[in-house]
Amino acid sequence: MEFDWKSWFLDVWEENRRLTNFVARDLDAAEAMDKQPVNGMRPFREMLFEIWGIENAYLRGLALDQWKWEGIPDELRTAPIQEALAYGQHVREQTRKLWPSISMESLTIMRSEPFWGGPDGTAMSWLTYALENEIHHRGQGYVYLRLLGKEPPAFFVRTDVAE
Repeated sequence: MEFDWKSWFLDVWEENRRLTNFVARDLDAAEAMDKQPVNGMRPFREMLFEIWGIENAYLRGLALDQWKWEGIPDELRTAPIQEALAYGQHVREQTRKLWPSISMESLTIMRSEPFWGGPDGTAMSWLTYALENEIHHRGQGYVYLRLLGKEPPAFFVRTDVAE
């Protein structure tokens, strides 16, 4: 039986997203979602917007051939964090809906990066970047929590983290 790389990747992405959402809820509980704890670093809400924007752009491009950066609705910049997190959940639901329509071939052919002028690569390399970017920003969220005297969630607990 052949290994299902597509399912594996989505599962890893899902596990990481659950953990990112847990960090977001912890920062919200500490009333720190919009704080800039270290000069030069963005508030975590802005990092979430980047994470969701990248995911939305790549998935809509790959599944629907709509290669357009839409960004985050402006009203979410000041909305209660629960509304922002609901938007992030909507993005992930769209990913789950679109994922089956993306062929493995479309994930592995070489093409030009459509948004930032990065090097040519495969869509799987772009999605790996998206996941690594999320992990990077989640790590910043861990630092924010520690600066607040809060214990961040264990990074290896992914499937048992409450949504």
